[in-house]
Parts: sequence; C-alpha cells; structure tokens
Amino acid sequence: MSGLPFKPEGAFFDLDGTLLDSAQDLYAALRVLCAEQGVEPPAYERVRPVVSRGSRAIIGSGFPGANADDILKLVPRYLAIYEAAMAEGTVPFEGVEAMLAGLEAAGIRWGIVTNKPGFLTDALLPQAMPHWKPAAVVSGDTLPVKKPDPAPVLHACALAGCDPSRSVFVGDDRRDILAGNAAGMFTVAVRWGYLDGGDPDSWGADAVLDTADELAALLGVGEVPA
Repeated sequence: MSGLPFKPEGAFFDLDGTLLDSAQDLYAALRVLCAEQGVEPPAYERVRPVVSRGSRAIIGSGFPGANADDILKLVPRYLAIYEAAMAEGTVPFEGVEAMLAGLEAAGIRWGIVTNKPGFLTDALLPQAMPHWKPAAVVSGDTLPVKKPDPAPVLHACALAGCDPSRSVFVGDDRRDILAGNAAGMFTVAVRWGYLDGGDPDSWGADAVLDTADELAALLGVGEVPA
C-alpha cells in the first residue's frame, strides 16, 4: 500500500459504517417499528447493507410494499424509537479508536461528515465516542445539501481550518467518495462498512482499505496506540 502524496492536514470521516458500527441499534429500532405495525421484521443481513442510506432505506427494507409517502410517514416514529436506545449496541469499529488517537497525537485535525440528522448526531457522539473531540462535525441538515454534494465536506474542512487538497475523506458509501472527489480531497473507501451492496473498488476512490489499521498506516499514524 503506497502512502499519501502529501502530509495530511486533516482527515474527515463518514460516521455510520466508517467510524461507528451502529447497524445493530438501527436494526433494533426497525424491529420495534415492525412490531408496532404488525409486520414481520426482515433479517438483519438484509438491513445491514442499506444502513448508510439512512432511515427511509432502512424502513423500506422492512416494508417493501410501501410507497415513498407511506415510508416518509413512518420516519418520525422510527427516529424516535432509535433515539431512545441509539447507543446500546453501537461501538467504534475495530482499530478506529487507535487510529483517532494517532491522529490527535500527530496533530492532524479530524472531523465527521454524516448525512445523519443533527439531533441524532449530537446525541450519539457523546455516548458512543465520549473521549474524542472532532475539530468539525457536519450533519445531514447542517447545510441545505448533503453528500454526495461536496459542500458539507468543504464546510468541515473550513471549520477545521484544513486545506481540502491536503486532506483525506473516508467513507463506506459511494456518495462519500463522490463528495470527497468533488471537494478535491484524497478519498478512501473502506470495506469494513455497510457498502450499500456496492463494490468499493468501482467508486473511483484513491485507495480502498480493509481495516482501520491500514488506514492509520496510510495516514502515517500506524504506530500510535489508543
């Protein structure tokens, strides 16, 4: 694996499926919603791949016959169920905490760019990642647009004081790579995430990695422990 073509000023990450494994809690909320609606819940294996696409895709996996309007009506109740128990099973992916510790020790600013609504992002981070203080957090409703538009990624760079051309964007969804590429950043697709059933090698990322340890090494912080 070759290194970066520059010394990074910043590293920015998608949240669900990249830093945090939140699929179990998102699935648990869907099971409750299905029970309330008298519907048999789908298997976890069917739901996990779509987690990065957000609440409507998750609900759609449990209500495959529902139209878009019906799914939209279920979103507020689904999010309320999820919010009530959002951190029971959500944990950082293996190696993520050591990688973030390495970034902080090296003085590399890092941030989060997620399509998750801000009220959920703000509630989840202190519970799931209490020790970490990102230099920027941009949620799905921080701006009028969200990924794959590059604006949220560029906004995160501005908040952190980082040059996008000397920064890295990391994600587990094609939209992450499209946003990072459009922002002029070095992009990394990670195979440990949810992937939306896609092939990360086909997304046009500058690198495709299997583990957070590989990512730490790429960023030049592989020897720093958590």
